[in-house]
Amino acid sequence: MRASLCQKLGPPETLTVQELPDPAPSASEILVRVKACALNFFDTLIIQGNYQFKPDLPFSPAAEFAGIIEATGSDVAQFKPGDRVMGYMKWGAARELVLASANDLIPLPDGVPFEIAAGLTVTYGTTLHAFRDRARLQPGETVAVLGASGGVGQAAVEIAKLMGARVIACASSLAKLSFAKKLGADELLDYSAVPLKETLKELTDGNGVDVVYDPVGGDLSEQALRATGWEGRYLVIGFASGDIPKIPLNIVMLKGCDVQGVFWGNAVSRDPGGHKANMELLLGWVAEGRIKPHIHGTYGLDDIPKALHELKDRKVKGKVIVTP
Repeated sequence: MRASLCQKLGPPETLTVQELPDPAPSASEILVRVKACALNFFDTLIIQGNYQFKPDLPFSPAAEFAGIIEATGSDVAQFKPGDRVMGYMKWGAARELVLASANDLIPLPDGVPFEIAAGLTVTYGTTLHAFRDRARLQPGETVAVLGASGGVGQAAVEIAKLMGARVIACASSLAKLSFAKKLGADELLDYSAVPLKETLKELTDGNGVDVVYDPVGGDLSEQALRATGWEGRYLVIGFASGDIPKIPLNIVMLKGCDVQGVFWGNAVSRDPGGHKANMELLLGWVAEGRIKPHIHGTYGLDDIPKALHELKDRKVKGKVIVTP
């Protein structure tokens, strides 16, 4: 099988594509033929050793995938060869064949394409967990989505609208905001042109937003936190800007607000039942046409360095898909 490998830590161009022996499943493992996998911003970090997960070298990037089961171990009862599945494995999916456990996989309905399913688990799973399990988002509340055109940003706009919220899409250009508008955003805010805190306040008649969804970090974080309303919820999703902010806790006290960490990757292992329920809900929404994940581009294994640079440079709108 062919695999994209990180053999030494460094920038995307250090990745290589190698021919490896086909793996065989142990008694408890499942062998999946990968039809599509997805890259996320954290893949640009993990290959440099700058992410919270630090796999042993060599490893493949890509945490989410979709494909067809080729073989199962003798102890596996939930799946069989030929089953369509989607899965999450932290890293290692950018290859033609992967070994997974039953807990890593979710059955994939026939009506959902592999390319769509491959990009559903991390961004949409993170977002549904953030809004549903952490923020307890309610219909009629107002949500500010930072970085609204990226992978998680797209998911946040779509899911918040599905849950009945008013969505203020925030991004760094009019082109990105135009994309967010097509996803259903109610209001648009270009934080490269107007101050974030003051504009969010204006758009909420001075009340502040109920929920902030922040995958960007950096200088925007404190502004967004200051724009929350009484008992608002500020969701810490990630730090695409590269800077981890330091938040003055007096803001949290004076607003009576909550700063909520969203570590979806850990939540999956701690609550597999909740993860499965969220994935089934998402797949239902896709099948019904209620969410339509946008694919920024589809790449081969050899083109992964190019795709990672686009992610790193924040040029991506939607999901980056790899078809091994």
